[in-house]
Amino acid sequence: MIIEVKNLDKTYGGKVPTHALKDINFGIKKGEFVALMGRSGSGKSTLLHQLGLLDTPTTGEVIMGGVNLMSFSEKQKAEFRLKKLGYVFQAYALLPELTALESVYLPLMLLGMAKKEYVKKATEILDKVGLSDRLHHLPKEMSGGEQQRVAIARALVNNPTILFADEPTANLDSDSSKVILKLFKKLNEEIGQTIIMVTHEPDDKKYVNRVIELKDGIIQN
Repeated sequence: MIIEVKNLDKTYGGKVPTHALKDINFGIKKGEFVALMGRSGSGKSTLLHQLGLLDTPTTGEVIMGGVNLMSFSEKQKAEFRLKKLGYVFQAYALLPELTALESVYLPLMLLGMAKKEYVKKATEILDKVGLSDRLHHLPKEMSGGEQQRVAIARALVNNPTILFADEPTANLDSDSSKVILKLFKKLNEEIGQTIIMVTHEPDDKKYVNRVIELKDGIIQN
């Protein structure tokens, strides 16, 4: 398993505690394209955030490479996210003053890679997502679908062990959504990229290898 989840619980405090995740157990193999599905409030995005080290569970383990990532300090988690994980969200989260190329090579620059190398890698990954003609365009000069592809290229540029996608097509029209989902499927099939994607769209099932259905914080299948 590339990632294994054991007895994961997430409870948000307050006068009436909210049990967002309840005793979650599953594993995902290298090269799988998995969809986390369920109605709004089912816990799917909460689960993705635990797996991607964007939040900390109340109890339980998230294991990668034989290591329980929940034992990491916040500094170790931040370093692990930068080096090993990639993220795509509903919002493209592109800085308005950076071109597509600059947005994509920024993570590599933060890792201390030489300029010649990070420009080369960013150019190659933008070509892979079909944006070789948009390298020097700013976000305002690109469509929503193109901006999301820049975000995907940025998430992929460090060769992540797992790519996490949280409702990546929620802000796109149907045609752009299909382009993004076909791109994910292509990346999964051609380079073996492991992808964990949150979605609520039933039609998205045809793009993935497996669906994990959640209801009220509990896995249903």
